[in-house]
Amino acid sequence: MTVIAVFNQKGGVGKTTTVLNLAAGMARMGRAPACIDLDPQAQLSAALGVIAQQGDESAYGLFQRSRTLAELLKTRPNGIAIVPAHIELAKVETLYGKGYNAINKLNASFQTERAAGIETPWIIDCCPLVGVLSLNAIFASDGVLVPISADYLSMNGAVQISKTLHALEQVLKRRVPRRYVVTRFDKRRGMSADILQTARQAFGADVCATVISENVSLAQSPAQQQDIFAFAPSSHGAQDYAALLAELLADGFIK
Repeated sequence: MTVIAVFNQKGGVGKTTTVLNLAAGMARMGRAPACIDLDPQAQLSAALGVIAQQGDESAYGLFQRSRTLAELLKTRPNGIAIVPAHIELAKVETLYGKGYNAINKLNASFQTERAAGIETPWIIDCCPLVGVLSLNAIFASDGVLVPISADYLSMNGAVQISKTLHALEQVLKRRVPRRYVVTRFDKRRGMSADILQTARQAFGADVCATVISENVSLAQSPAQQQDIFAFAPSSHGAQDYAALLAELLADGFIK
């Protein structure tokens, strides 16, 4: 069972798009992935057509009533299961604090899944803030995937994440595997090449060889509650996410 957290401390970098389409690619391979939407904005939930009517039906139920992941999962026709988000997730830090029990809540749930022999691969869509929700995802994950849109502010967010992970490793007593993927790449813009080069200089071999090109279909598909493979299977977006998934599987980042 692999648990991957998708995280950047800046919004608008393609985080939700990456979760949606990696999960969709895995579903097309018959791997039956599950996602957790840990962003109170619930954009991944909306893209998959799953709306939690109350907090207890969402990932918030994990914190509020210690509901199990299995109880909260909703499976979609495309083979992706999701624990949806709800705006009440924004209350978690205020209500439950930053203690070990709050930060380790999701990890404890995954440990229960592993003990039961469940092999579902999980992908977590994190909120773009370092807080209880994102820390839950990092503590529970086998690896962190950081999308970097081809702009300087996004690159700065990735640098901050690198520092955050380094600090957390002192607590976790292990290095958190990570990969960085450049999104919204436009070869016609010099800035895209600059950001890719800067990322490679900063993060070395942890930068994916695959880049996700700027593609209008990637922006349009969530509005139709479709992944890129269903919405525009011959698009550059579909080709790029298929290549990214193949790369992450080949190097063992996703097992």
